[in-house]
Formats: sequence, C-alpha cells, structure tokens
Amino acid sequence: MNAVNPRRWQALIVLAAAQFMVIMDTSIIGVALPDMQRDLGFSQGDLQWVFNAYVIAFGGLLLLGGRLSDLLGARKIFTVGWVILIAGSIVAAAAGNAWVEIVGRGVQGIGGALIAPASMTLLMMLFGHNPRELGKAMALYGAAAPAGGTAGVFLGGVITQYLSWPWVFIVYVPIGLATLAAVPALLPAVQGRRGSVDVLGAVSVTAGIALAVYAIVRAPEQGWSSPATLLELAGAIALLALFLVIQRTVREPLMPLGIWRTPGLAPANLAMALLGAAWIPMWYFLNLYLQQVLGYGAFASGAALLPMTIAIMIFMIGITARLLGRFGAKPLIVLGLLVLAAGVAGLSLVRPDGAFASDVLPASLVAAVGMSLAYIPAMMSAMSGVRPEESGLASGIVNTTYQVGSALGLAVMTAIATSRGAAELGDLPRLTEGFQGAFIGAGAVAAAGAALTLLLMRRARSAAPAEAGTQADSLGV
Repeated sequence: MNAVNPRRWQALIVLAAAQFMVIMDTSIIGVALPDMQRDLGFSQGDLQWVFNAYVIAFGGLLLLGGRLSDLLGARKIFTVGWVILIAGSIVAAAAGNAWVEIVGRGVQGIGGALIAPASMTLLMMLFGHNPRELGKAMALYGAAAPAGGTAGVFLGGVITQYLSWPWVFIVYVPIGLATLAAVPALLPAVQGRRGSVDVLGAVSVTAGIALAVYAIVRAPEQGWSSPATLLELAGAIALLALFLVIQRTVREPLMPLGIWRTPGLAPANLAMALLGAAWIPMWYFLNLYLQQVLGYGAFASGAALLPMTIAIMIFMIGITARLLGRFGAKPLIVLGLLVLAAGVAGLSLVRPDGAFASDVLPASLVAAVGMSLAYIPAMMSAMSGVRPEESGLASGIVNTTYQVGSALGLAVMTAIATSRGAAELGDLPRLTEGFQGAFIGAGAVAAAGAALTLLLMRRARSAAPAEAGTQADSLGV
C-alpha cells in the first residue's frame, strides 16, 4: 500500500476545484447566451449548441479519458486536460462567429473529459487507504459537481454584466494556469500500465450522440417524419450499435459490457440520465425566460438563480447525506425526482407578465431541493455494487449518462419549445408558451425517472444505509 500523502487534503482542494470548474463550464455560459446570440448570429434553435458542443464532447469522451488515465498516468492526463481546456477557452473567447464558438466549446469539452476521470483516479490514490476519509472526500468531491453547475449561472451573470461574455471563457485561463502550477507539488505521480486504446469505440459513441442531438434539433424545421430526420436518426442508431459491437469484440474495450450485470448499475444510470434530461433544460430555459421575457439583465438573471445555489449546497452537504444514511438511495432518488418534477411543473405556469417572486422563486427552490435529494444517492447507487477495480469505469459511465441525458434532454425540450413559439423573440406570449412547453416536458421526464426508478430498482442493490451513515458521520452531519 502506498504511504499516506500528508498533503492529501490540499490536493483534494485542487481536485474538487477542478471538478467544480469542469461542471461549471456547462452552465457559466447560460446567462451569457442572449449576448452571444446577438453578437455571433445564433438562431434561437441553434443557440443550444453553445451548451451541447461542450456536453457531447465531454460526455462522449469521458470513458476514453478514463482509459488514457489508466494507461498514461492520471496526473499526466489531468495536466494535458487542463492545457486543452485552456486552449479551448481562448478559442471560445476570441470567436467571431457561431461555428468558431462551437469548435471552442467542443475543445473545452475534450479537456473536461480528460480532467474528470483523472481527478477521480487521483482521489482514490490519495484517500483509498482509509474508508472513512474516502467517504468524506467523495462527498465533498461529489458536491462540487452540482454546486459548480448552479454557481456557474450566477458567476456568468456577474461576468457578463460587468465585463462581457468572452470573459466567461477567459476566466478559465488564469485558473487553469494556477492549477497547473499546483500539480507537481500536490498531486501524486501515478504510473500508467501497458494496454491499447479503443479509439474507434470512442469515435463511434461520440459521433452517435452528436448525430442524435443534431437530428432532434433540426426535426422541428425539417419535420419529424421527413427523410432527412429519419436518415439522421438511423445513422445515430447505427453508430451507437457499432459502439456496442466494438465493445463486444475488441480485447480492451472502453466499456466492458459485463459491468452492466452489476446489481443496481443500470437503473441508477437511467435515473442519472433522466435527472440530467430534466434539470439542464430547466435552468437553460429559465435563464432565457428571465432575460427574454422578464427583461432581466445578465447580473440580475444570475442573481435571481442564486437562491437555487444556496439551497443545493445546504441540502447536498447538510441534509442528503443524513437522509441517505437513514433511508438508503432508492427512496431518495424517487423522492428527489418527484420533487424536481413538481418544481419544474410549477415553472410551466410562468406568464408573459410574470414576476420573479411569484413565477420563478418558489418553483425553482422546489426544483433545487429535488436535484439535491436525487443526485448523490443516484451516484452512490451506481457505484455501490461494483468491484473496487471497476470503480473508475463505473464513475465514468454514470458521469457519461448524466451528460448524454443532459444533451438529449435539452435537444428534445428545445424542439418542443421551438414548435410552440420559442423562436419568436418579439412575441412575448408565444415565446412564453414555448418555454412553458419545455418546462412541461422536463417535468414529465423527471416524473418518468421517479416511476422507472421505483420499478427497476425494486430488486436492485442500493447504497447500504450503514455505509452511507459512515459517510454522513464523516461529514459531521
């Protein structure tokens, strides 16, 4: 066993901050979207690609990032990931048109796909010697993800209001350089091992996800039954089927299919996918409602969502861990998704002449509580049944399903919103009707997630209450 690293808690700060920043990169652009749309010429329907270009690259390449981390060493991949993320941030900040912006966001996603799995490997190296310390480190690291996603909305508003939208990308440059400077002193060198890289598998799954999102985005304009849409969807299915065939036939696949026999893994990943498919469209369209309907500026829009950030942090760290120890994962996942569905359903009642205090605040807080109750229990449930040597793979899979669910969910809700009038920026009633449709769809996805979790996890192993209780104790709650 490796010697205990005396600077492991300082290293955890670097790893949690990296997780915070990688996930924040999916949301910090939210409040800046209207300004980017105006300056770069995005249509209302295509605006989502600023988000989805990052998420597709990030989610589609996470498993490849984990494999490279195993083969080349986690600290090396962590470092390379930050270099790529910085480069993508510079391209995105300097973009003068929509396509360059999308490319920059995709490069950022590639960097994030290397950073996230390498961070998890390094965390296990630093804290794997002590289950109690590992539980505390995992809880704090896990809380950094939803906190980064929600905090990005507020920080993006501050930056966009008082600087300009390119600064939501420029901010990653000094942070990335500071992180790179801290790596040699704080993060342990991890030796790689011999093996092969399933590049074809990574390309096929990423291309399949991207083509599926592209088809869904274009469907309202082309028609859902048009030859172009059907051909694009068929191509996406073929690419994803090819990925499964590759995983069965190559000697060292990105995702050994046998891991899906682990009790609880499949339903927990389904819950995570549907959680992302409901949560991400909710905040995306809530941002647009605040700015395009209520007329909020970037700072005011970000500040309006700050209560959600506070609620998530309070529940995620202070309450969910305690409830998880007492009741286990399944009841919290079901309850969390139901509460999220109720909150998003409340947002579907927004009005063209609405007000923040009545139309947004109560429902958004309810949705934040639902997210807080479901996220960590679903993550723990996905990890609880796997063998220790498969923990990195299971972590990569569950993060991938959340990101893929987010991308597909946003594509579907954008299609719904567009079909109901969300592309008509000058017509507030029609614009609001489009946003209402997206909220109704997201709420239905969350409710379906609760029902499927209740059904499919009936015989699946959930995170053991005793184990979760130990984690709660380690948090001091």
